[in-house]
Amino acid sequence: MPNTLIHGLARAAATTPDSTAFTFVDYSQDITGSASTMTWRALERRVRTAAAGLRQAGAMGERVAVVAPQGLDYIVGFLAAACAGAIAVPLFPPSLPGHENKLTAVLQDAAPLFAFTTEEHRQSFTDFCAARQIPSGCRVVTERELKETARESLPPEPPLPQPGDVAYLQYTSGSTRIPSGVEITHANVCVNARQALEAYDLRTGRNCTVGWLPLYHDMGLVLAVALPLVGHVPSVLMDPLAFIQQPVRWLRLLSQHPGALTAAPNFAYDYCVRRVQGEELSGLSLGAVTAMVNGSEPVKAGTLERFQRAFASVGMMRPIMRPSYGLAEATVFVCASPAGEEPAVTCFDRGELGQGTARVLEKTDGPAVAELVACGRPVDQEIVIVDPATCLPRADGQVGEIWLRGPNVGRGYWGRREQSEATFRAALQVDDSSAGWLRTGDLGMWHDKQLYVTGRLKDLVIIDGTNHYPHDIEETVQDAHPTIRPHHIAAFAVASSDQESLVVVAEHRRDISDPQRLLDEVTRAVRAAVATGHGVSVHDFVLAPPDTVPHTTSGKVARSACREQYLAGTWKTDALPQERTGDA
Repeated sequence: MPNTLIHGLARAAATTPDSTAFTFVDYSQDITGSASTMTWRALERRVRTAAAGLRQAGAMGERVAVVAPQGLDYIVGFLAAACAGAIAVPLFPPSLPGHENKLTAVLQDAAPLFAFTTEEHRQSFTDFCAARQIPSGCRVVTERELKETARESLPPEPPLPQPGDVAYLQYTSGSTRIPSGVEITHANVCVNARQALEAYDLRTGRNCTVGWLPLYHDMGLVLAVALPLVGHVPSVLMDPLAFIQQPVRWLRLLSQHPGALTAAPNFAYDYCVRRVQGEELSGLSLGAVTAMVNGSEPVKAGTLERFQRAFASVGMMRPIMRPSYGLAEATVFVCASPAGEEPAVTCFDRGELGQGTARVLEKTDGPAVAELVACGRPVDQEIVIVDPATCLPRADGQVGEIWLRGPNVGRGYWGRREQSEATFRAALQVDDSSAGWLRTGDLGMWHDKQLYVTGRLKDLVIIDGTNHYPHDIEETVQDAHPTIRPHHIAAFAVASSDQESLVVVAEHRRDISDPQRLLDEVTRAVRAAVATGHGVSVHDFVLAPPDTVPHTTSGKVARSACREQYLAGTWKTDALPQERTGDA
């Protein structure tokens, strides 16, 4: 197995040069989809030529931002940067709506010397940098320009990138004002690809990947580029917007490519259930899909059940759905539910869980039940559950912070030494040999030999000494009234009268013409549902217009950003704390 990206590319090009490596299905001009393909030989030639141009331009050891649109050009640009001995920074063009501030912040943090894009997007990116006052030291290049540079002067082949060299910076999709770039080495990404290949049982000649996740996202990049390269399997991809417009396109590609591995966040599966019905089901055949990864934290049991029920008639089987856990700091993949088994769903006492203890209940025990989905066990990685305050390991059945150790864990955060030491090189308070752990910031527990992820440490809502998981409250709110728009809800805590209080912001559906008329009814329904299901009062409820609850670039609700907007008065409400300077 290769230990650098360029080794993986060279091996695939030498073994099956004329086999299709990557296929991009474009729906922007043809609603039925127009496929563009690239063989392993063609990919290697394009990558080597562009890499030579980058080296000639002085990119070795420097950052190269990839700001091309989703497609084959993006793959060439990313691999050319990594194979040139540069550090790729997978990003997105300025045309991606709603994320201009993150693009600006990342460009300022990474300070790339080069930005790779297409001829069509070159001017818009240049204009964006000028308008945002991004330092002018970044040179915008295209594949055509790099090809001409390589032809003008072909320097001697430099040493190939080594396994320990940084291949790219994976910027996290969180909502913090200053994004953090994880340093991912060639060895990290190649090892992680092998771990995923083993976990999902993928083989050359038998399997492929199919996806719509953005290539600047950790799972999208590994699923659509790194894993196919290392595992020598073909990759089929489409643009995320094409999925949002017609989610059936994703399912059709899965039907057309047997043996496919695919991945999506939880909301995408619910989105398919709502949007793919009736005649669109005809022609679908999901029985030959190898694995459909659900990588949300946490995976929702109701989503698994709804998706299975909706698509059982077209071959969907429960073992195909593979609840998984991962994070950018570990390249992406950590663990997945066992192959060939149905996802394990366990009911726990919600109150006991809030106190840090897992007590199993029956589903019929009513609102006191919290249903959690198991994410299996890691492949060639170590996981320990730790008390985040004492750094002591916790026993099975006890909730704590998930700590991780393995060869796929990144080197640290770009330019953040102290933060890297605290996050990537933590030590258990046990003995001297227990150092080098990654603190994930996620909460979870071991139960019945599988990992259960319960939520994010920083997102916990702590009221009267009891932990409440925001995603759990959000799911309750979502079901409280039909006016509320699914997956566009944020629950968080604010300081009020010397104690923490619960605030919920939920968007109303687009087809609601007079939300003010329904406000009292919806508010009562939400307060009653949360009080019954969680034993906590809602201090303030905001029924917000569509598209105002912020999301990350990977589609998750950005609770911290939503809390900041609430405290800043984005949604006018009489329940805002009077003193909020230090609370924002």
